[in-house]
Amino acid sequence: MRSDLRSFLRSFERRAIVFSYYYYISPFENDINVQSSILHCTVASRFTHTVMTSTALNKANSSQEIFFEVDLPKTAFITNFSMEIEGQIYVGVVNEKEQAKKQYEKAVSSGRTAGLVKASGRKMEKFSVSVNIAAESNVTFILTYEELLQRKFGKYEILTRINPKQLVENFQIVADIYEPQGIAFVDAHATFLSNELLPLVEKTVTDNKAHISFSPTLDQQRKCPECDGSLINGDFIIKYDVKRASSLGDIQIVNGYFVHFFAPPDLPRIRKNVVFVIDRSGSMAGPKMIQTRVAMESILSDVHPDDYFGIILFDSSIEPWKQSLTKATEENVDEAIKFVRQIYPRGTTNINDSVMKAIHMLQDDRRNKKLPERSVDMIILLTDGMPNEGESNLQRIQQNVCEAIGGNMTLFCLGFGDDVDYSFLDVMAKQNNGVARRIYEASDATLQLQGFYDEVASPLLSAVDLRYPDNAVDSLTPHHFSQLFNGSEIVVAGRLVTDWDVIYPEKDYIFGDFTDQLWLEWISKTTLLWVYILNLGARLSEFFVLFPLTSKSGPAEKKSNATAKALEMSLKYSFVTPLTSMVVTKPETEDGPSGPLIADKLTEGRTAGEAGRRTQLSSAVAPHPTYFGTYFIFIKYVDGDPHFMIELPEREDALCFNINDSPGTIFNLVKDPSIGLLVNGQTIGDKMVAPDGKVNTYFGRLGVVHHSLGVRLEVTTEYITLSQDGQKVKLLWSDPASLKGPSVDLLLTKDRSVKVTLRDSVKFVILLHKVWKMHPYHQDYLGFYTLDSHLLSPSVHGLLGQFYHGIEFEVGDQRPGEVPEKPDATMYVKGHQLNVTRGWQRDFRKDLKRGKNVPCWFIHSNGTGLIDGSAEDYIVSGLFKTV
Repeated sequence: MRSDLRSFLRSFERRAIVFSYYYYISPFENDINVQSSILHCTVASRFTHTVMTSTALNKANSSQEIFFEVDLPKTAFITNFSMEIEGQIYVGVVNEKEQAKKQYEKAVSSGRTAGLVKASGRKMEKFSVSVNIAAESNVTFILTYEELLQRKFGKYEILTRINPKQLVENFQIVADIYEPQGIAFVDAHATFLSNELLPLVEKTVTDNKAHISFSPTLDQQRKCPECDGSLINGDFIIKYDVKRASSLGDIQIVNGYFVHFFAPPDLPRIRKNVVFVIDRSGSMAGPKMIQTRVAMESILSDVHPDDYFGIILFDSSIEPWKQSLTKATEENVDEAIKFVRQIYPRGTTNINDSVMKAIHMLQDDRRNKKLPERSVDMIILLTDGMPNEGESNLQRIQQNVCEAIGGNMTLFCLGFGDDVDYSFLDVMAKQNNGVARRIYEASDATLQLQGFYDEVASPLLSAVDLRYPDNAVDSLTPHHFSQLFNGSEIVVAGRLVTDWDVIYPEKDYIFGDFTDQLWLEWISKTTLLWVYILNLGARLSEFFVLFPLTSKSGPAEKKSNATAKALEMSLKYSFVTPLTSMVVTKPETEDGPSGPLIADKLTEGRTAGEAGRRTQLSSAVAPHPTYFGTYFIFIKYVDGDPHFMIELPEREDALCFNINDSPGTIFNLVKDPSIGLLVNGQTIGDKMVAPDGKVNTYFGRLGVVHHSLGVRLEVTTEYITLSQDGQKVKLLWSDPASLKGPSVDLLLTKDRSVKVTLRDSVKFVILLHKVWKMHPYHQDYLGFYTLDSHLLSPSVHGLLGQFYHGIEFEVGDQRPGEVPEKPDATMYVKGHQLNVTRGWQRDFRKDLKRGKNVPCWFIHSNGTGLIDGSAEDYIVSGLFKTV
């Protein structure tokens, strides 16, 4: 390590590596020896108990902060976490959320805080903890979580995400499965398996047991014989199913509790009548609309010829394909495909009237006997935004829909992208016997849409009501289901108060003569937990959804009862649920007591995309404890050629403009004279002019000055230089580092980004876009993204800074543009009337390679009329100059 870096680090808090199943590599990686990472998953009757154990040794001659991060399924519940440091064990304690909040706030009144759980992709959430370890000492982390496996497409799936990014001395994945009714098949594979690693996946299967293991040696983990890099990076997936013989399902009884698994084989499908309600508002412009059209073509082609279907398009207006449902003949499907190919985005979003139209269409066709008598009715709603036309009150929309459906049909809601109000859709779907699903904006969005339809395309039973004698069982979990779909399974559990042989003397049940004591204990536990978790799920559903329309008691009373029951269940078995939190008290360090760690259970509705408009739980890393507080996010950034973007989540909209000038020009991006903050950017051009003669420019150099804090930062495509109070450090992009000081924090992710926090002022991240060195025209460039600017003064200005405190504008008179998917409109802003075009720009913060398309109103001519003055007014003479 270079001496200038060592000197500079003395004034900063040092950080080491994150290890175990997901790692962040820092400059101190050679100081940490990950001795073992072991995952052991035990499955009994579809119930998984997973224990992750990792041990690391700090080989350095000074203390280091070690991070432990694990990606676990969103459907799992954390049940235990502990750390063992120098013989002392620190255990997480699950408390009621409000009690945990008080404990947390009391402990952090004079210390630092950190979050434990945050969202991590579509299926996973990330558990993260750090602890300071003394020199030549080790730490062992143990995380336990449990999950009820859900059957989809005829199989159960156990997913483990692994990314050590380094070689691990003792690396093991072990899974033991026991299914009393017998195992039909088991498959184990991983996304990272090479031909050399494939034989290391060992699998032993008997009639009702399976054992899977994967334990590569250090050399087998290497990318190449002389490399230190690891091949282990991706998902390890186990899929299996059980044998099914009885049409009544399989019943498991242990210690007075029972679980009833119901998925009869060889049932014929029943007909369905489905109305697709598709959002075509302006926010669907771009890839979302294209992917929706492609997905609908495929879905319509797969509709069974005996089914009936309808299509409703909506924006501010409602446009049905036909006024009633149509049988899915080849001719009708072809005509419908031609119709969906002509969907183009426009207007605003009227969810209430569009769904009501679908309900009335199904009701009218039922009344007029146009639909098969033995069939099920369903509505599939696809939208990407908030209702802003017609009825816009979310609770009234939910009430209107619930009253109109009256329990006679199923509503499925698909929320496209991060900006949709997922909680609104989730509640509305559950109130009407359906489910909600988020469709992520990505290249596979078409497959996501098709996959959801495949799940619900083949109903086998409708109005399934599993009945048990009232005087024989109690603690019964929900036992009425609107449908059973092909490849899925219904599970009911409860407690017996009468011997089963007395209730059903002629019926056998599985597990009656099992003698293996070890598995008997597991099955005994899982049977009880099936009862517990299914009941817990029902209580939590009442807590979040609440059915005031069908409840004799008032909503407040119902919510209180559901909350109390769910909380009692959560605390009994120490489960981290939306009503509880786990608090871990960290050991004291040489700098004094450390702040505690707190883990909350995330819900799908509380994602980064929605944090800007709803309350947030303390599930993300934050500088201060945040439990219930509303805040708004205003993302301003410049990236690409150069594209300026002002995202306004509270309006579900964005503005964008380009600045074109010659390479070498330096622009002022942010200037706040009250605190002496300055951010300037210098443009670079392509290596040579492209054949089409177009001159592209990008930001290749950024300068940041904060006079009050004495901080100066220079970022180029090759290096980062940070100076403060006469001290200076120079880092290469290939040098990942984490620096923390009294006035500035800096986190450098190798060849990707540098995140900077300036105390009491601003937080931003600079992205490095690396281009193939041999590219004939393009070269590396930078992107600048403001993450938090609310502490800046009202006098802040600059090409980006002038928008930090919001902007008022109106858009109207939308009309066709030169490109069908990019309509023109009139914008009224700052006293100007501008012609603008609907388009999209890419946000690269999450996906540096492809970016995420963000719809925006594009202001032409270098942002004239939107920015104050002209672009030339923002040109300065030097990277750290104000004029």
